[in-house]
Amino acid sequence: MPLLEVKDLSVRFTRREGAPVDAVQRVSFSLEAGRTLGIVGESGSGKSQTVMALLGLLAGNGNVSGQASYRGENLLTMNQAALNKIRGDRIGMIFQDPMTSLNPFLTIERQMTETLQLHRRMSRREARRRAIETLETVRIPDAARRIDMYPHEFSGGMRQRVMIAMALLSEPEILIADEPTTALDVTVQAQIIELLRELNRERGTAIILITHDMGVVAGLCDDVMVMYAGQTIEQASAAALFAAPTHPYTIGLLNALPRLTDDGERALQTIPGNPPLPGEVGAGCAFAPRCTYCSERCRESRPALSALQPGSDASGAVALRACHRSALEIIEAQHA
Repeated sequence: MPLLEVKDLSVRFTRREGAPVDAVQRVSFSLEAGRTLGIVGESGSGKSQTVMALLGLLAGNGNVSGQASYRGENLLTMNQAALNKIRGDRIGMIFQDPMTSLNPFLTIERQMTETLQLHRRMSRREARRRAIETLETVRIPDAARRIDMYPHEFSGGMRQRVMIAMALLSEPEILIADEPTTALDVTVQAQIIELLRELNRERGTAIILITHDMGVVAGLCDDVMVMYAGQTIEQASAAALFAAPTHPYTIGLLNALPRLTDDGERALQTIPGNPPLPGEVGAGCAFAPRCTYCSERCRESRPALSALQPGSDASGAVALRACHRSALEIIEAQHA
């Protein structure tokens, strides 16, 4: 039985003027204990709103439907009291920007011990000792002294480590990391990814990684779900998806990774056009205006998310894609 199973999750935002906006549309996925799922896509694709909906953190005008079962309990129908016992305890969250997520007026010690006092009923002294141990786990040097510092006294990479430590305090079964390497330099990015990998390997923590960086996904994830305009357009094991992507958008994301050409020059291939704004997707495929494989059928009707032929995913998992073109057509066109 999956640790977390999401079925037909949809998020709609109402507006004072104009039609409501569908930010996420019928997204489904599951997360097994000890595995890592990467949710990828450009900004505005619905990645963050998907996990915010799971934890009851949507804006006041957001409405969610569908089902999200954590150990058999639907997170979407829980009252706040029940959800608070899971949120921050059994399911931890690393938010995208640590500088705005951490309270600048409170020391790191106060922000960390509060979690343990609330969820574990620890005394302040016990909570402080546990917080220092967790900071040491994420390799913050001189943790016993630095725990009394304020967020602005830490570098960007160290603030991100603090956020990871805060999420790990209660030893959650699931860790959600929302763009954990954004705005960090390459060296610090590698350190953060290695830290998450160790948590997954040594503690068995299941991880949902939200990112637009396919390189980060390749280094960490077991499974991948690609989102575009609030919809899932491809889903497979990481090994299968990187070996043979079959959706034009996924191919575009992979081609956008910087690489060196034969003559040593740095090449970067972009996806033409821009993603649609929420609420501006027509009746056809949302990616059609930017797709080099687009046909008239793509403009007129939206493709359903369906399974590829049996055996297409080497891991044994069911690979899914939403495209009117066959996978064989796409693969042949790439090598033409």
